[in-house]
Amino acid sequence: MEQNILIAYYSWSGNTRSLAEVIHRFVKGVLFEIEPQTPYPSSYDETVKQAREEIRKGFKPALKSKLETVEPYKIIFIGSPNWWGTVAPPVASFLSMYDLSGKVIAPFFTHGGGGLQRMLTAVKQLCPKSIVLEPLVVYEEGVHTAETSVSAWLKRINIERYFGNP
Repeated sequence: MEQNILIAYYSWSGNTRSLAEVIHRFVKGVLFEIEPQTPYPSSYDETVKQAREEIRKGFKPALKSKLETVEPYKIIFIGSPNWWGTVAPPVASFLSMYDLSGKVIAPFFTHGGGGLQRMLTAVKQLCPKSIVLEPLVVYEEGVHTAETSVSAWLKRINIERYFGNP
């Protein structure tokens, strides 16, 4: 089971990383941090300004590292913060790099008040030949106590039909 699961995520502030780690405790698998080759500024305001412009232009940054292949993974959990109502540009880069046809995509998102907005739509557009499941959406303050939310979400998306009981 573990070898068939990838948990890939981008996290600027650490919230999405924390949520990825909770998911990892439930489903095991391979944890992979998506990192842009050129890191975003440490200043929140500068990052917001840069991200807004990148999203407006459809920019997909080069990534620091990539997976050799996604072939062995049956399900890919993909995590992103809500940036301007959509996935962060490094996540768009990651999803665009691989042929995810036939893969099961389980999106999980963090936000600071924006909620889901267009994030699920973006994942579906970037993964048109994948099975995209219902997302988990967690407000930033909830990531540190997310075990209950993650457990309920895994049951809701019926994860056991892909890998047995997590």
